[in-house]
Amino acid sequence: MADIVIVGAGPAGISAAEVLCAKGLRPVVIDEGARAGGQGYRRPADDLALDMNRLMGSEAGKYAALHRRFETLRPKIDYRPRTLVWAIDGNQLHLLQDGRAETLAFDRLLLASGAMDRVAPLPGWTLPGVFTLGGAQVALKDQGCLIGSRVAFLGSSPLLALAAKQYRDMGAEIAVIADTTPFAAKAATLPALLQAPRTLLRGIWYMGASLRVGTQMLHGVTPVAVEGAGRVEALLLRDAQGRERRFACDAVALGYGLKPETQLADLAQAEFAYDPDFRLHLPKIDGLGRARPGLYLAGDGVRIGGADAAEASGTLAAHAILTDLGQPQDIALVRRLARQVERLRAFQRGLARAFAWPTAQIAALSDSVTLCRCENVTVGDVRTAMAKELGPIEVNRVKAMTRCGMGRCQGRVCGPALQEIVAAGRGGATAGRLRGQAPVKPIALAAAGDPA
Repeated sequence: MADIVIVGAGPAGISAAEVLCAKGLRPVVIDEGARAGGQGYRRPADDLALDMNRLMGSEAGKYAALHRRFETLRPKIDYRPRTLVWAIDGNQLHLLQDGRAETLAFDRLLLASGAMDRVAPLPGWTLPGVFTLGGAQVALKDQGCLIGSRVAFLGSSPLLALAAKQYRDMGAEIAVIADTTPFAAKAATLPALLQAPRTLLRGIWYMGASLRVGTQMLHGVTPVAVEGAGRVEALLLRDAQGRERRFACDAVALGYGLKPETQLADLAQAEFAYDPDFRLHLPKIDGLGRARPGLYLAGDGVRIGGADAAEASGTLAAHAILTDLGQPQDIALVRRLARQVERLRAFQRGLARAFAWPTAQIAALSDSVTLCRCENVTVGDVRTAMAKELGPIEVNRVKAMTRCGMGRCQGRVCGPALQEIVAAGRGGATAGRLRGQAPVKPIALAAAGDPA
């Protein structure tokens, strides 16, 4: 049995491991990626000649420092890259590493599972050439590839301007940066955004950089469709004045912020509560990251807060583990970290209002729009099922009746939009929480049936 297991080797997992190692412990650190750093600080292959200083911009120093810290840490931990945790059963993790299945028992578990893109469907979003915003960045950072030569950035996220800058720096033409949230709504959240003034100024600088080079940046748009015969050819929008505008492009990067990867927390029996600002069900934790005895959560996998908050929350969770092991802690340090995490997460809460999840846009989708790409379930299929006599009105029952969310992604992509469609069908009431299921990501049946 491993005494302590950390799942995730991004800023939260690395910071937690450093604290534990400093106290003479040797945690197991499980990393789904081939290299530590997480999504935000993703490290490209060693033989890929990418200028990461240029790509990371103002974050280049933090990026380099995190990877140096990990190289110092690596001999002190049991590091397992390219390893997927696909299920949790009691105090056992079910793992898959390079096609080989095994189980790993633990005494204490820290989940630092990170986040993924949250996307809202629209007509044509299944065309080849439509990528999530994070997927577009992964293609650039991990493989040195552009998703297109003329790219449109659509959604509601502060990362739209950053990703557009990265693509422009690598030679792409930017067709448009189109944000669905009105500019006035962003300005109204300024008091909350001042919780992290440097981050706010950096975001304003990215927006200004796009405007300075002549990139069209629109606010308050309504997406109409991604158009194309066999692949992306144009993005059709309705601007804030109600005019339809068409932007020729060969790729679209689509993103509405991030959502925590909470499936493992669900399987580990964390409790959840609905958060109306993020419009998501999120795990319940105490001030140090405890979800229940023996289970700790940190980083964007529990609350979106950014890299700095992830590091601080990972450190906090490690202190919680040490406290629960009977080791005295520096209370002043713990309190300072807790205040930092609270402040940074308050900033992200402000961002969630400034770059709003498009609830009304999703509720107004036409019946013909594909909602679940994996199972080819349309918005109309869900509405038809709900409209039947004794039809389902809770999201898990809708999933069972329509297969929406039963495909490869297990609802990780379509789930948030499905919940909005179901909520709208219920007259605006919350739709319930889409429960996590094992395997959380696709695995071979042979691996599931033959653990080592």
